[in-house]
Amino acid sequence: MVNNYETRGVRRLLYEIGGFLKNSLRSFFSLEFLSVLIPLLLAWEFLPRWGVIPTSLIPSLSTVAERFWFMLWNRQLILHILYSLGRFFAAFTIAVALAVPIGLLMGWNQKIRAFVLPLWQMLSAIPPPAWVPMTIIFFGIGSRMHIFLMFLGIFYPVLFNTYQGIKDTDPRYLASARVFGASEFTLIRKVYFWHAFGSIIMSFKTGVAMGLVMLLIGESYGGRMGIGYLLGQAKDYFVIPEMMVCMVILGWIGWFLIEVLKYIELRLAVWKGGR
Repeated sequence: MVNNYETRGVRRLLYEIGGFLKNSLRSFFSLEFLSVLIPLLLAWEFLPRWGVIPTSLIPSLSTVAERFWFMLWNRQLILHILYSLGRFFAAFTIAVALAVPIGLLMGWNQKIRAFVLPLWQMLSAIPPPAWVPMTIIFFGIGSRMHIFLMFLGIFYPVLFNTYQGIKDTDPRYLASARVFGASEFTLIRKVYFWHAFGSIIMSFKTGVAMGLVMLLIGESYGGRMGIGYLLGQAKDYFVIPEMMVCMVILGWIGWFLIEVLKYIELRLAVWKGGR
C-alpha cells in the first residue's frame, strides 16, 4: 500500500513537472518568439566582433558564455546563486505569510481597514532603498539585512493587490452565498479569497521583480556571497562580461519564478483555463 502511494506521488510529481515545462517552454520556443530571439542573439554575437559596437562596452555573446563557464568553475557561481535564492525565498515566504492575511482582513472589514490602511499607505510611500541605512544600523551587514530589504520590496505589492482584490469582490457572489447560509469565515475562504486569487498571483509576480531589485541593493552593501555581491565586484573592477553573466542569471531566475506562479494560477484557477 505504501509503495502504491509512493508510486502515485512520483507519477503526480512527474506529471506536474511535465505540465509546467510544456506550459512555460511552449511560448519560449514558439516560432514567433524564436524569430525575434535568434536575430537578437546573432546581433549580440556579431556586431561587437565586426566593430559596430565597442567590445569594451558590450562584449560578444561567446565572450559572455566563456566568462560564464569561468565563473562556474572558478568563482563558485552555483554557491552564490544558492545563497541569493535562499535569502530571497526566506523574504518571500515571510512577506506573503504576513501580507496576504493583512490584505484579506483590510478588504473584508471596513473597521480594520480604517485602523491600519492609512499606516500602510504612509509606510509604502517610503522607497525601499531608503531603508538601507536604518536596516544596516538595526540588523548589521549580513543575511538578516538582505532578507529584511527584500521583505520590504515584496510586502507592499502583495498587501495592496490582495486588499484591492478582496475589496472588489462582486456583492452578488456574497449575497448568493449568504442566501445559502454561508458564514463570514466561509465567505472569506470560498468567495473572497478565490475572487481575489488572480490579483494575489499578480502581486506575487510584482513581488518577485521588486524582491530581486532589493536583493541586488542589499547584497551590494555587504556580505561576501550572492549574485548581487558578484555583480558589485564586477562593477567595481569594470569586468563587463561578468556583469552581463550576473544580469542574465537574474533574468533567468525572475523568468523561472514568474513561470512557476503562472503555472500555479493555471492549475488552481481552473475557470481561467480557456483564456
